[in-house]
Amino acid sequence: MAIICTTPTTSPAEKEQEPKQDLDQTLPLIFNPSLLNLQSQIPNQFIWPDKEKPSTDIPELNVPFIDISSQDTTLEASRLIAEACTKHGFFLVVNHGISESLISDAHRYMESFFDMPLAGKQRAERKPGESWGYASSFTGRFSTKLPWKETLSFPFSNDISGSRTVQTYFSGTLGQEFDQFGKVYQDYCEAMSSLSLKIMELLGLSLGINKDYFRDFFEENDSIMRLNHYPPCQTPDLTLGTGPHCDPSSLTILHQDQVNGLQVFVDNHWQSILPNPKAFVVNIGDTFMALSNGIFKSCLHRAVVNRESARTSMAFFLCPKRDKVVKPPSEILDKTTPRRYPDFTWPMFLEFTQKHYRADVNTLDSFSNWIITVPVQI
Repeated sequence: MAIICTTPTTSPAEKEQEPKQDLDQTLPLIFNPSLLNLQSQIPNQFIWPDKEKPSTDIPELNVPFIDISSQDTTLEASRLIAEACTKHGFFLVVNHGISESLISDAHRYMESFFDMPLAGKQRAERKPGESWGYASSFTGRFSTKLPWKETLSFPFSNDISGSRTVQTYFSGTLGQEFDQFGKVYQDYCEAMSSLSLKIMELLGLSLGINKDYFRDFFEENDSIMRLNHYPPCQTPDLTLGTGPHCDPSSLTILHQDQVNGLQVFVDNHWQSILPNPKAFVVNIGDTFMALSNGIFKSCLHRAVVNRESARTSMAFFLCPKRDKVVKPPSEILDKTTPRRYPDFTWPMFLEFTQKHYRADVNTLDSFSNWIITVPVQI
């Protein structure tokens, strides 16, 4: 990736002081696309500044295909990953071994959830300061530059106890009638966790360290799964499905439907990653950028919407176990390579992005400055 994070002139505290938007000063704005699409224009809160509005005629980004089906391809895969991650942090994983029927079921249940009436989805409404639940845009957090999307996020834990975190979440939040939802996404998250550990081996080799180092670090993890729904929009040239940001997590494993929408900022312009049903889009997040001491890049990306078709995607955000201290291995540090980021834990970083800062290209550097000035204990 060509972008290096720098400290913004606006402080995190200032960015979070945006007033909440009220319509007619009494009713909060609610993102209900079935009603909003009946209007000729979208509400002003969803209109982005001219310099951030989506572009037309976006070229396709050249991303490597990483085959993880055989050890015979390991050296070539690690070389391709190193090349991609020092530039923009995106690559496609193929021959991954994840069941097509499981992926299909996960997409089917996602569509079923988002087809529900708004009141039904709001039973899982995301509470302020939390990182999971149903969110209709970010109307509860921000008043401008709102994304044209709705999401359902839920926690996943891969630990020695073998807990069924996802299944428990669905049945506990939405009721026993959603138990099958929980079973499907529990299986999907377990498959994503296993896949991420294979990718971590390749990332270790790409950085010239033992392939087990990052695998062991993430063997137990407290991760987040997110289902994304981007409804059609009558004026897609005015808004974004997801604004430009870098993922704060360690690794994102994304599966897209057949509708184009993912764009990455590389070489000072936006480029598209087209859908591929047989591949997972993988990208480096800010936490792994810190683990690599900035060698591998967390790249700015966004999602656009269109007038004709809804778009859906499933994102698994790999995150460390809550008590793990994020710091680069000694093997990639030397006297001429100082530490770029202080030690931290994932809950500290997650709290920063949920309560103090709207994620963008500067998130990691801003967080680093924040934990230096705010007393925290690790």
